Amino acid sequence: MTTTTTTGSSKAVRVLGLLTIIFGIIFIIAGGVTWGAVASNLAAEKITVSDDAQAFGGQLVDTPWEAWFQADIINTHALEASDGKTYAELDQDDPTRQTVMTASFLRASLFTSVVAFGVALLVVGIGVVFILIGWALRKAAAGGGVATSSVTSTGSSSYPDPVPAGRPTAPPAPTSTTTPPPAPTGPKA
Repeated sequence: MTTTTTTGSSKAVRVLGLLTIIFGIIFIIAGGVTWGAVASNLAAEKITVSDDAQAFGGQLVDTPWEAWFQADIINTHALEASDGKTYAELDQDDPTRQTVMTASFLRASLFTSVVAFGVALLVVGIGVVFILIGWALRKAAAGGGVATSSVTSTGSSSYPDPVPAGRPTAPPAPTSTTTPPPAPTGPKA
């Protein structure tokens, strides 16, 4: 006989699912706000992608892709100005050292914004995952109670019979009454 019993844990799972969905929504909003803040701060700097960049030439830097390509072209220009030398490779009295140093700082700032965009997108993705987990928890909890099975035993034990009636059992293990073979006899070496 199988019965279905609704337990108090079903309500707790539904509440946990709802809280997970709420946290997911908060994460999505936080990620979106972060993306917007980084984009607006970059746009306020009025940086435009150099026309000779591989992509987005002449566009305002306010996305991670534009920041990436602007940082790349800054590196190209700095290497051209220093005859292919990096900041660390230039002599301290080299006049192009200041230009290369500024280019390095600009690139680092642009790459930091690219990372910030990535973190914002990650937070949005985590929010979506939280919502899906919360939805699944609520759906599982709403699907009914937990199925339990009870078997009535006619034996003298107070515990149910571990093998319900009508279920085949394994045959008994064969017993052997044979004696072991004799030890080999023969010339000793």
